[in-house]
Amino acid sequence: MTGVILFGGFIALMVLGIPVIRALACSAIAAFLYAGFASTSFLVPQQILEGVDASTLLAIPFFIMAGNLMNAAGVSDRIFAFASALVGRFRGGLAHVNVLASLIFSGASGSALADIAGLGTIEIKAMRQRGYNADFAAALTIASSMLGPLIPPSIGLIVYAYLSETSVARLFLATLLPGLLLAALMMANVAWLAKRQEMPREEPTSLPEIGKTAIHGIGALVSPAIILGAIFTGVTTATEAGVLACLWTLLLGFFYRSLSWHDIWKAARSTVTTTTFIMIIVGFSALVGWLVAIQALPQALADFTIANTDSKPVFIAILALSLLVIGCFIESVPAKIILVPMLLPVLDQFGVDRIQFGVLLTLALSIGIATPPMGVGLFIASKIANRPIENIARAILPLMLPLLLLLALIAYWPPLTLWLPGIAMD
Repeated sequence: MTGVILFGGFIALMVLGIPVIRALACSAIAAFLYAGFASTSFLVPQQILEGVDASTLLAIPFFIMAGNLMNAAGVSDRIFAFASALVGRFRGGLAHVNVLASLIFSGASGSALADIAGLGTIEIKAMRQRGYNADFAAALTIASSMLGPLIPPSIGLIVYAYLSETSVARLFLATLLPGLLLAALMMANVAWLAKRQEMPREEPTSLPEIGKTAIHGIGALVSPAIILGAIFTGVTTATEAGVLACLWTLLLGFFYRSLSWHDIWKAARSTVTTTTFIMIIVGFSALVGWLVAIQALPQALADFTIANTDSKPVFIAILALSLLVIGCFIESVPAKIILVPMLLPVLDQFGVDRIQFGVLLTLALSIGIATPPMGVGLFIASKIANRPIENIARAILPLMLPLLLLLALIAYWPPLTLWLPGIAMD
């Protein structure tokens, strides 16, 4: 019954529109009291404080700050200009630019929402001016933003690494190939749609012009290489790489003369707000994890699952479909916090690698930002494009095909996620 109150209560409150922090706090405390721990209420603040006292989590505010600074410094504009010069000449050129720009930007920001809020403003405006359907432009911006959680560094992967006690560097390597493959699949899908819908193409850009935009945005373009290179070579930890990303972006802003002290202050304020939100959720997750462990819920779930199916492929199919449904209602970070402690023993029983599952979980839940009723990406893109959410939700359906195809590949072809970490770190 404790599990029903904890998880059922959380989902019910979320469906009713209660903010995620309040829903998680209320359901966790209600389950805590029902389980008979009212006399030991001091455990609540103790577990919350212990939950946020982890060095791995220090990377989160720095990468959030780096993404905010990049938006403030106009890095997004330079990335978009380079991508436009590179692939704009093809039919549906600006749609290809949308995907390519997201690929580059996500390698520095690590956040889908930062992509939508930063690049989205530029992309949607440019596509509308060139005659693209506004709903399609907004939908593609949301779909391409899902490269953010996959292309390292990724804030969601850092949270998962902390919850599952896995290596951040291994997770980053595991998502690199799926992220690049997703970009390729999206561009192939865009090419097919562009031909069917006779989308416009841009004027060809000469090689000197491409070189000029590359030089103009060289600092922004090498940002992902600097950040990831520092992590993978062991020069820095993920947290130190976050600091490096902030310092590099500050240098770019001052070099381009596009970053004022007011911009830095606004970026810092936004970072504090977002980090506080995440850390409160992580803190309450420690209380949830403690309750889950003390009530032996993971073991009960593992026994129930194994009793009903002993087929690993069937289990993975049920797991992937369940994650897609959950992602429609619960945001990625709180969903991971609720699910990971419960699922790890079951995954171990079926022999599913934790690194592979981390990538599967990240993509499946990320798809939720494009799905009603809790699709945060839909709300942001709707505001930017000034279009009804239901129109954008319909327009994004054909753009889901590459995402679902990649999800199936991650689920049933382990080398896609495990090969690169294996050769690089074993």
